[in-house]
Amino acid sequence: MTEAPSLRIGSIVIDCDDFDAMVRFWSAALGYRPREPATDGWVVLSDPSGRGPNVSINRTREGHLEQYRLHIDLYAADAKSEVARLSSLGARVLRDRQAGEDFVVLGDPDGNPFCVVETVARPA
Repeated sequence: MTEAPSLRIGSIVIDCDDFDAMVRFWSAALGYRPREPATDGWVVLSDPSGRGPNVSINRTREGHLEQYRLHIDLYAADAKSEVARLSSLGARVLRDRQAGEDFVVLGDPDGNPFCVVETVARPA
């Protein structure tokens, strides 16, 4: 029998250009709080309940990337309301929900894509 790995996700790191906007957005979007005060363009946002993984915001100087290989899926019982709420916080819809799909693709204030996934089947 193979032993289970002792690894777990400690933090998901999001690189960005506009550090302050990204900290405000992800804090409000997830209800997370800084674990410690931000220093030099770095902060770890933590779930106050202790259940979710940390989300770290890191200011970079490498410039905006055109393609991404990682994104966050946020699960919601009412995706339509969450998309509206996240849009009011500064997200923008990159791709609306398509027929047969259960998600909308949004961009955070720095343009990083993430999805809001409907977790409960709703009547059409």
